Amino acid sequence: MLPHDLCSKVQNAFRARHQKLAVNHSTQNLGILSILLRAGFISSITRGTINGPDPSAFNTAKENERRIWADLKYRDDQPVLANMELISMPSRRVFMDLAGIRAICSGRRNGQVRPLGMGEVAMVKTQDKEHEWLEAREALQMKIPGEVVCRAR
Repeated sequence: MLPHDLCSKVQNAFRARHQKLAVNHSTQNLGILSILLRAGFISSITRGTINGPDPSAFNTAKENERRIWADLKYRDDQPVLANMELISMPSRRVFMDLAGIRAICSGRRNGQVRPLGMGEVAMVKTQDKEHEWLEAREALQMKIPGEVVCRAR
């Protein structure tokens, strides 16, 4: 699943007021959903199958039946996540060094990328295998540059 598919699935699930969301199991989807979990946009993530969240069934399931289940979060009957959009696209990939990531995190524009607003997070795909997916502020703190894939608020 490409990042734009995940962004639209998450956004549409919140708009349709779903309680849970299932996406294909991949390192990318797990990385992005983990960032959303740490930022407080979703309440939990669980591995499972197409039938539902069940970590024990996940281990025995076929590769194409494995899913990541996310519990969506609402406050006062309003979705916690208002918008999720791509920054880097297949036609225009956006790689940033530490100065670029520092700029968007501190309220300054970097090229075509708007600065992050209050409560907004950006997902960065790094070349570091140990920390492949990081939130922009985490990447800045760890001094790891990378591709800024998407943002959520």
